Amino acid sequence: MMRENTPENYSGLLGTVVAVQANYYQVRLDINQCKLLCTRRSLLKKIGQKVMVGDRVEVELEIEGERGAIAAVLPRKTELERPPVANANQIMLIFALEEPTLEAWQLSRFLVKAESTGLELCLVLNKLDLATEIQLQNWQKRLNEWGYEPVFISVAKNQGIDELITKLNNKITIFAGPSGVGKSSLINKLIPAATVRVGKVSGKLHRGRHTTRHVELFELPGGGLLADSPGFNQPSLNCKEYQLAGYFPEAKTALEKGNCYFSNCLHRLEPDCVVRGNWERYEHYLKFLEEAKSQQEILQQMPDEESNMKLKIKGSGEHYYEPKLESKKYRRSSRRERHQNLHEIYDNQSVNELDELADNF
Repeated sequence: MMRENTPENYSGLLGTVVAVQANYYQVRLDINQCKLLCTRRSLLKKIGQKVMVGDRVEVELEIEGERGAIAAVLPRKTELERPPVANANQIMLIFALEEPTLEAWQLSRFLVKAESTGLELCLVLNKLDLATEIQLQNWQKRLNEWGYEPVFISVAKNQGIDELITKLNNKITIFAGPSGVGKSSLINKLIPAATVRVGKVSGKLHRGRHTTRHVELFELPGGGLLADSPGFNQPSLNCKEYQLAGYFPEAKTALEKGNCYFSNCLHRLEPDCVVRGNWERYEHYLKFLEEAKSQQEILQQMPDEESNMKLKIKGSGEHYYEPKLESKKYRRSSRRERHQNLHEIYDNQSVNELDELADNF
C-alpha cells in the first residue's frame, strides 16, 4: 500500500529548497533552520522528479551529517515555470515611476502575465522621490481604474518600506519586473545579508541591465521567503484566447455585473458584449488577443512539444516569430565548472571535500 504524501509520513528530515544550481540543492531544515548542501537521490532522477526552489522535501543525512540527499518531494501547492518556483503565495510586481519611466504598455503586459499565474498580486511602484505629486496622483487614479491598489515606495529615501514588509510576512513571495527598477536594491534593503548585485540603467536605452542570474529564496527577518527572479523586459503571454479576459480586472468586473450574449464571446465585435467598451486597456486587450491567437495557430501547426519557433515582441507591441537556434549537444561539465558551482553554493568547504563531491557527479 502506498503511503500518503503528508509530512507526518516522512521518516527523514523535512526542509525547504532555497537554492538550486547545477545538481546541488541548498535546503533549509525545519528542525534547526540551518542550511544543508544536498544532492538528489538517483531514484528521483529515474522517475523524472524535478526539484525546484520552494519545494518541501525529505532529506536523508550523509557524510557524518554535513551533507544530505533529497529522498522525496512533497506535493506542491503551486508551481511556476518562469521563474521556476514551487509553493509561492504571491507575486510582487516591482516597477519604477522614473529611471526608467513607467510605461503603461509594458506595465499592462507584466500585470496580465502575473494574473495568469493565479497567485495573489501586489503592485509596487519604486522611486517615488523622482516623481512629482501630480504624477503620483495620476498614476494612483489610473491604476485604480485598472483594478489595482499600488504601493508607492522609495528604496533610496526609505519611504513605504514598512507597509511593504507587512505584505511579505510569512509568505513565499516572487519579486518580478523589468530590469533596472530597483528589485535588487529593495532586497538589499529588506535583507542586508543577501548582498544582491545591483545593476545600473542603460544610458542609451533607459532600461535596466540584467543583474539576477538564477532564482534563490532569501529569508526575511520577520518571517517569510523572497524569490528574486531574473529581470526581463517583455514577458511572453502563454494563454488561450478565451482565458485572456480573466486576466484583466476591468473585464472581470464587467462580467460580474452581466453576461455577454454569446457564452464564447471574445469581446471584439460580437453583439451584446458587456466587456467591449471605453476602458483604457481595451486596446491592450485586443492586441494581446491577436498575439494569443497567432501563438495558438503556430502551436497547432507544430504539434511537437518543443516548438522550433520563438516569439519576438517589439516595443510597440508588434510580434513575430523566428526560428530558434539549435541547442548544443550535452557534454559532461569539467571539474573546474563543478568546483565553481559548488563554491558559489557552499564556499566554506575545503578543496578536498569539494573534490569528493565533484567526483561523484
